[in-house]
Amino acid sequence: MTASKLVDRDEFIRWYDEGMTYSWIIEEYWRKYGIEIGYGTISNWRHQLGLNKRAVRDTTLIPWSVRPEHRDHHILQMLRTEARRRAGEPVPADRLMKLEGWLRNLDEQDAVVHYDPDTAQGWWLVHRRPWFDRDLIRVPDRVTRSRGSRK
Repeated sequence: MTASKLVDRDEFIRWYDEGMTYSWIIEEYWRKYGIEIGYGTISNWRHQLGLNKRAVRDTTLIPWSVRPEHRDHHILQMLRTEARRRAGEPVPADRLMKLEGWLRNLDEQDAVVHYDPDTAQGWWLVHRRPWFDRDLIRVPDRVTRSRGSRK
């Protein structure tokens, strides 16, 4: 059995609770302790310490199973940010400003988000269908996103 790289449990919890990004924690661990860790290590520590996941799952905003090549797209980031806001989770001020601008843009264009996994781009803004598309997304024919995940 290998020793844990977790040097200071309370410090890690504080960083996590303060909303430090995984990238920041990885860099800080290297700077402060000279220990190389990865995203999986942080995720494991979070789970072992009983900390809540940061990701907010909202199948009304993201009902699709998103292909890996489409996961870093700006539209998906905005939908995730809106899901956090709706769930009452903290959203950094700069992300909130980007979200508000993006939402204004959708409103001005009378547009909603459409996802097509079979295209290179994946994400599209399309015209809202009156009386049908009542939120931020084009209502899909079927939900393809899995609903389960570990806490």
